Amino acid sequence: MLGQALLQRHGQSLDRDHERMAQPEVGGDRLWRQIGSGRGESERQSTIGALRAQVLRYETTIDKIAQGVCFFDGEQRLMLCNRRYAEIYGLAPEDVSVGKTLREIAERRFALGACPAMTPQEYLSWCDRVNLGRVADSWTAELKDGRTILIHHQPLPEGGWVATHEDVTERKLANVQHEEQAEILEMIAVSAPLENVLDRLVRLIESQMIRMHGFVLLLDSDGVRLRHGAAPNLPKAYAEAIDGLRIGSNAGSCGAAALRRETIVVADILTDPLWADCRDLAAPHGLRSCWSTPILSHHGAVLGTFAMYSKEVREPTAAEMRLVDAATRIAGIAIERKQAEDRIHFMANHDALTGLPNRTLLKDRLTQAVLYAQRYDRWATVVFVDLDNFKFINDSLGHNVGDELLKIVAHRMVSCIRATDTVVRLGGDEFVILLFDQPKSADIISATLQKVRAAIAEPIHVDGHDLEVTCSIGLANYPNDGTDADTLLANADAAMYRAKEIGRDNFQFYTPELNTKVHEKFLLQKELRNAIVRSEFVIHYQPQVDLRTGRVFAVEALIRWQHPTMGMISPIKFIPMAEETGLIVPIGDWILLAACRQNKAWQDAGLPPMTICVNVSARQFKEKNWVSRVAGALQESGLDARYLELELTESLIMQDVDQAVATMRELQILGVQLSVDDFGTGYSSLAALKNFPVARLKIDKSFISDILNNESDRAVASAVISLGQKLNLRVIAEGVETDGQVAFLRENNCDEMQGYHFSKPIPACDIEKLLAARQHS
Repeated sequence: MLGQALLQRHGQSLDRDHERMAQPEVGGDRLWRQIGSGRGESERQSTIGALRAQVLRYETTIDKIAQGVCFFDGEQRLMLCNRRYAEIYGLAPEDVSVGKTLREIAERRFALGACPAMTPQEYLSWCDRVNLGRVADSWTAELKDGRTILIHHQPLPEGGWVATHEDVTERKLANVQHEEQAEILEMIAVSAPLENVLDRLVRLIESQMIRMHGFVLLLDSDGVRLRHGAAPNLPKAYAEAIDGLRIGSNAGSCGAAALRRETIVVADILTDPLWADCRDLAAPHGLRSCWSTPILSHHGAVLGTFAMYSKEVREPTAAEMRLVDAATRIAGIAIERKQAEDRIHFMANHDALTGLPNRTLLKDRLTQAVLYAQRYDRWATVVFVDLDNFKFINDSLGHNVGDELLKIVAHRMVSCIRATDTVVRLGGDEFVILLFDQPKSADIISATLQKVRAAIAEPIHVDGHDLEVTCSIGLANYPNDGTDADTLLANADAAMYRAKEIGRDNFQFYTPELNTKVHEKFLLQKELRNAIVRSEFVIHYQPQVDLRTGRVFAVEALIRWQHPTMGMISPIKFIPMAEETGLIVPIGDWILLAACRQNKAWQDAGLPPMTICVNVSARQFKEKNWVSRVAGALQESGLDARYLELELTESLIMQDVDQAVATMRELQILGVQLSVDDFGTGYSSLAALKNFPVARLKIDKSFISDILNNESDRAVASAVISLGQKLNLRVIAEGVETDGQVAFLRENNCDEMQGYHFSKPIPACDIEKLLAARQHS
């Protein structure tokens, strides 16, 4: 069609040939003048026929080009264009007939709205400047309808110009989308608040669609209701009305999507039965269509829904659904990340077995209780509870029965107190009850404790066993028995031991006479000081094993106290006292030097080189000359620094992150390896952790002991392993005792393990035998 018009125009020009030969040559008119200069009609028709074939070839060729193409002569008249050029601007065939001026085409484009944000005259003046410049150029034109057109302009040698026009709107939107997605993922990586991430994500998707509004709902912990996540541009009243929506087949697109675990598309809210229960909530706001996609975890669990609303009756396009699918995946990553952080934070402040607050949370709540009692002239009561004969039950019936017993007892204690009070598990069979805002009445406190004793004493049925346990209770009141948290805890503990001494199964108030316990504690501290002088400490070593190869690559140095009368004393009994008194610093120095010497001795004896791991206490790490002490131990022992690894607890690092990182970097310069011990029991965000110069994360044994039965433990362990992999850190699990635990760790790609499954802590001579045997096996 375009070729025929071109032939018609230039065929007519042949009849005017002789008149035009007297005029100067302009642009492409030279070709037509040559045709018109033929000597006869037959030659003229032959030339036109050849031209017709040539033009048709041009037209066929350029119609195959994906971009719009147009040729204008020196008089800015259209010589040729392809179909795509017309399609881009919505032009009809007659709008782009050969001979149309640039002005005529521009005016038509402006009439259709397919034009830049300028007046027709401004556009034509701009075109003139481009053409007069006679230089190649490229630019993008932002059309009023929101599209972006990329234009390449090329002058022709004999006048006129050719241009290509390409609609790059989708490409531009895709680039913007990718940039925004990258920024959102960065927000997730640095632990930005979840509500900020979801808000940014919804706004991104809204910007890619026309007159659409997004809504993210989060499934609550009971798995029954959807809670507000983000809805930046939906009517606030509607978002508030939907908050708390119970999932169900008639609960709108979101309720049905969460229930069915599949995308739900509703083109008309007013007629679709899926909206039967909440249609009246949407109608007043003019919302007519909604499609919702479930947000799923990497395990396939429903985390929430991602919905798009429109005030028009419509269904989504394929492109729109692709956008929503991509957004849903990102939302899933953000929600899972937040849940993992919440779990780690919860586990850092709560007991892994019972879910009760732990010692860390106790100190904070007790401080608040004391401040409240001081302000309102009330009592704050600290109660120590110790189960009688629990050790016998645990040893005779096994840890599983013992653990179940502890969980039942914990639940019973919680049921006996008010919501404002707190039950804390310190560890083992020791609990603390904090009674908040107490009237100054010993009778009321006694009644509460009698209720607790009776509840604990009720028969317990566990794993086919009928058990009965009693408890010994000691309590101290603010302000009579202490005016600060530490004193109240110490005095309540002393009162509890008094209850045990006089026959168990009773409770005792603190009295000054119980200060004799403090004297006994002082004597133990003296014994501990003498132990350093008398060289009563020994080190046992526990192997660390590569889960993939089975190779022993390191050992951890673990201190024991060989007391002359009390025998071998576990570090659990004396390390806390050493920390409290500051004796941990000289003890730690002794362990470090002894461990380095032992590792060097093994190497000198011809054993395969391996790493020696030494625990570092918070008191040691804070010593100003700590780094020089490490360097001195290495120098004195002759051990290469790369064979020493220092294990730092997560809570130690988080006390002062900046100072900790600075010290760690000094140690790293020495060549010493660093690891984060007991990971998961403290709270460090990804933003902080990624800056730590460490090589390994150690999953605390509290998450490993019940990992086969406890979903929370499995989730935390999996999250730590995944986190380590993403940060290029090796992950080691401690406290591994069973084949099942090993299988779980291997399935989740854990790198290393340590525990009784391979070897208990053993003396240095036994390590030599173990390594020698494996070397020759």
